[in-house]
Amino acid sequence: MITREEALNLLRQYLKNDKLFKHCLAVGAIMRTVARELGEDENLWELVGLLHDIDYELVGKDLSKHGLISAELLKDKLPENALLAIRAHNELTGIKDDSKLTLALKASDHASGLIIATALVMPHKKLEEVKLESLLRKFKQKDFARNVKRERILNCEKIGIPLSKFLEIALKALQEIHSDLGL
Repeated sequence: MITREEALNLLRQYLKNDKLFKHCLAVGAIMRTVARELGEDENLWELVGLLHDIDYELVGKDLSKHGLISAELLKDKLPENALLAIRAHNELTGIKDDSKLTLALKASDHASGLIIATALVMPHKKLEEVKLESLLRKFKQKDFARNVKRERILNCEKIGIPLSKFLEIALKALQEIHSDLGL
C-alpha cells in the first residue's frame, strides 16, 4: 500500500484544478476521522478519500468511467476493498457495494461539499465560523448546495453514525486542516 505522501504526489500529478485537489484533501480528512470513530484502518480510509477522484480530469465529460479509471491507476497501490469503494462511489459505474468503506466514502464525499459550501456563506468564509447547528439547517435546505446529495450523506446512518454526529466529526476534521483548504 502506498504512503500518504505518495498519494499526494499522485494527486498532484493527475489533478491540476486546485479546488478538486482541496476537495480530495477534505474527503481524506473526513474519512480518517470516520475510520477512527469506527475503529477502522485510518491510513487506508484516508487514502481512499484522498484518491477517490484522481481520475476526474482524465474522464472529462464521460462520468460513467469516473472511479473505474481511478481504480485502474491505483490497482497496485491499494487493496481490492479500497479499489472497490473507489469504483462504487460513483453510481454511474453501475458498481454496487454496501461495505462500511464505500458507504463512508459516499457520505464523506458529499459532506465535504455541504461543509465547504456552508463555510463560504459565512461572513469571513472560514471553517471556524461553521457550527453544527448551521450544518443541520443547511442540510435541510434543498436549495442550498444543490449538487450535494443529502441521501448520500445519510449513508452515515448505515454505518452506525447518526447524521448529527457524522456532521460534527466531518466538520472537526475539516477545521483541523483549514489552512490546507484555505478556509
